[in-house]
Amino acid sequence: MNKISIAGPVWLASDIHLGQNTPATSEAFRDFLKLAASEASALLLPGDIFDAWIGDDVAVLAPPWLAQDLMAIKAVAAKIPVWVGRGNRDFLIGEALTAGLGARLLPEQALVSVGNHTMLLSHGDEYCTDDVAYQQFRAMVRNPAWQAGFLARSIPERLTMAAQARGESMAANQVKSSEIMDVNTDAVAAAILSAGVSLVVHGHTHRPGRTVMSVEGKRCERWVLPDWDCDHVDQGKPPRGGWMVIDEDGLTLFDLDQD
Repeated sequence: MNKISIAGPVWLASDIHLGQNTPATSEAFRDFLKLAASEASALLLPGDIFDAWIGDDVAVLAPPWLAQDLMAIKAVAAKIPVWVGRGNRDFLIGEALTAGLGARLLPEQALVSVGNHTMLLSHGDEYCTDDVAYQQFRAMVRNPAWQAGFLARSIPERLTMAAQARGESMAANQVKSSEIMDVNTDAVAAAILSAGVSLVVHGHTHRPGRTVMSVEGKRCERWVLPDWDCDHVDQGKPPRGGWMVIDEDGLTLFDLDQD
């Protein structure tokens, strides 16, 4: 298991889903990055930073919206250590991107120690084992041969394929139960036992909060990071988004609309 030890306070955020049609979310995220640079000792972004990522070469001649967000991440990485992880939307993020940002590539699963707190950190989609169709897709797109074939295509071809896959995924999710798309408790328990921890932190499910569970008689906690959306919110509801802070006081979730 990959191990990372960091002095607190450490900030974590995931599922920001940045894209060309999310200007308000991008602005909120850039404000968050500035705050993290001034108040955190390190920043971890465990996946789905981008709504889609078709390969690190898109950063070479990035469109304006992407260039602005990448510059904001790079500015933070010049001040504090930044780890960038892969999610189910941006699983093709690689070391070329993170090196260009001055950041580090976060392992898909890592043991992260902050003071007296040690957690198993991941994006979280690997725990959604009840969604068999998604797990089959996940295994396919993480196959090095599939990735090599995809990355060999032109950027326009990859953009078309990504849009098609996203459309199919959204259609399929309309008929899936919410329980199927959530984590499987046994899968989380197995990960806890394998890692030898009592604390799991992940994103992906868009169900932020804390769940207390018993694993072989031991009290354990599972924390879910908030997802972000400041562009497609229902009328009268505040923008979604937030982050976690881990320091000597423990783990705390913050919302975008908190003072």
